[in-house]
Amino acid sequence: IRAKTPAETAIKRLSGIGEVLSGLDIATIHSQNDTARALRTLDTADKCIRMILTEFKSERTKDVIREATRLIDSIELARDEISGLHHASGLPS
Repeated sequence: IRAKTPAETAIKRLSGIGEVLSGLDIATIHSQNDTARALRTLDTADKCIRMILTEFKSERTKDVIREATRLIDSIELARDEISGLHHASGLPS
């Protein structure tokens, strides 16, 4: 389905990032490499969200802002969980 407006395009891209993030399973993090990979995924998603917000600056509808904020909040929560898991497991930094 094609987006009819630039705001719909932004939402579609943000939704794609959300799908990638939903595939990130913190329970599968067992090593320092797993931790690094998960954090790189989160960092990349965060950068993509910010690029979308920049690209669609003039099209920042409430829906675009809401979706971007939801994703950024999810990323921060996941980072906190990974950090807590990392420290609790005694994995080296």
